[in-house]
Amino acid sequence: LCTGEVPSLSYQELKDLKTANVLHIDVRERWEIDKFGKIPKSINIPLGELVEALQMDPMEFKEQYNRKMPAKSDPVVFSCLAGTRSKQALGFAMSLGFS
Repeated sequence: LCTGEVPSLSYQELKDLKTANVLHIDVRERWEIDKFGKIPKSINIPLGELVEALQMDPMEFKEQYNRKMPAKSDPVVFSCLAGTRSKQALGFAMSLGFS
């Protein structure tokens, strides 16, 4: 997924990926979800909670987010409102061993 440059996706590319088995994590704050809306088939994990969430016990992750916790090799897409936080999220995930 990442070759040194921060990958980015268009809306259509994201839409196409979501038909595959890709976990989409929206790192916006909950108030932003309330104000601007939820992206279908995404889960909301605010950026400030992401590192902790990605280190959870898989059962705890499933209980809290109602989704299977991604393996470190599973495809994951991060999104936010403008792209800055999703790039940070990618950096956090990579530092935890996600590829």
